[in-house]
Amino acid sequence: MGFMALWLMVTFFGAGLGMYPMLKKFFPNQNPQLVFNSFLFFWVLGDLVFRFFLQKLPVMIVKPLLVLPISRNKIVNYVLGKSALSFFNFLPLFVIVPFGVTLIIEGYPIISVIVWMLALIIIVLILNFLNFIIESFSAESELSFLPVILVVSSLFGLNYFNILPLNKMLGNGLNAISETPVLISIPILVLVGVYFVNFKLLRQKLFLDSGLKKDIKEVSTSNLEWTRNFGNIAPFMQLDLKLIWRNKRTKTSIWMLAIGLLYGLFFYTQPTYLAMPWFYVFIGVFSTGIFLINFGQFIPAWDSSYYKLLMSQNIKYEDYLKSKFTLMALSILILFVLGIPYVFFGWKILLAHFAAAIYNVGINTHVILLGGAFNRKKIDLNQKAAFNYQGTGAVQWLIGIPLLILPMGIFAVLYFFIGFEIACLILAILGVIGIVFHQKLMKMITAKYLESKYKMIDAFNQNN
Repeated sequence: MGFMALWLMVTFFGAGLGMYPMLKKFFPNQNPQLVFNSFLFFWVLGDLVFRFFLQKLPVMIVKPLLVLPISRNKIVNYVLGKSALSFFNFLPLFVIVPFGVTLIIEGYPIISVIVWMLALIIIVLILNFLNFIIESFSAESELSFLPVILVVSSLFGLNYFNILPLNKMLGNGLNAISETPVLISIPILVLVGVYFVNFKLLRQKLFLDSGLKKDIKEVSTSNLEWTRNFGNIAPFMQLDLKLIWRNKRTKTSIWMLAIGLLYGLFFYTQPTYLAMPWFYVFIGVFSTGIFLINFGQFIPAWDSSYYKLLMSQNIKYEDYLKSKFTLMALSILILFVLGIPYVFFGWKILLAHFAAAIYNVGINTHVILLGGAFNRKKIDLNQKAAFNYQGTGAVQWLIGIPLLILPMGIFAVLYFFIGFEIACLILAILGVIGIVFHQKLMKMITAKYLESKYKMIDAFNQNN
């Protein structure tokens, strides 16, 4: 996270330094500051989405304070004030300040530029508090992201169809503030307004008894008799299917199936990507392997809360892993069959998806199982599902290289030097080789898990 923060700061600072010459290059006959203002609306939309999924209200443990002679108003003001010091609010400064200083050096009026920079900072703070308002209307469920998607898409739609030209309105507003500094009182009033709304919402929730309520949960049941056809691994498959369906975090795997299935529509409907056959296999691997990627990368961390109990039972570790393999292989088969209508865009697409599906079954299932032996982070299944990075470690980031980049690289090289059909054939052959040597690969992977067994037990006992 520290490296990511440093990388973002350097990137934003570089963008701030290069903003003026870049705008002069692409818009030679226009004022760079005015051009920047005209694009600010799209930055606002992106910032809202970015904040919703990554920024959370820094709520301290307030229960002990509620029994002390400290007013709720002070506690709420402290929490909201602390949110203003978030990294997400400092990050835009790495663009705003260098660009503003460049404008001053280029001869722009100092007072106007300073007021303009101050207006941008106020907008950043408005977005900070607006994000928490949107979050307050989000239910703690797998669809909690719907409010922000609805707000952002509505604003974008109003602007795109010229019903309400919000980009021009915001740009003109900033231009007016630069020319008439007294108008900065308008965004200040908006900031006070969103702060007050946040204050009211948070104060209403700040009661001791509301935090002590016990949630009433209903256990969902389902008929899993069909899993008995898989023999010794059936109990583990039942355990995984119940885990997926009953928990917030794992339910995202179900919703991701739909995203993976429709993933190709983002590309195949555009002539640019349709004319890039070497890219088909990447879409095929992702589309047929979305469950493999989303669920498989956290094996065995899904079971971390009871992993110690599981490992103390008289069970075969290989059967435990084979159940995971079977679930992933079945998902690949189902997604490929449901994706057959992509042949409407050309038979080459169906052929590439078929080769990618075989590669997923034979190679990527084993790769992701092997990567699971290095998982050392516990997962809380009851936490909010949408864009939750709790339990994510270096393994989850690095595993994407052999899963996605490697097959696409192999396919691209073969496509350019040999041909499309041969590239598909070789990719499928690699998958078939993995299927043929499945038993030996599983024994090797099982040995790695047994070697790491006690390290994982110790790691899963920690609270990250």
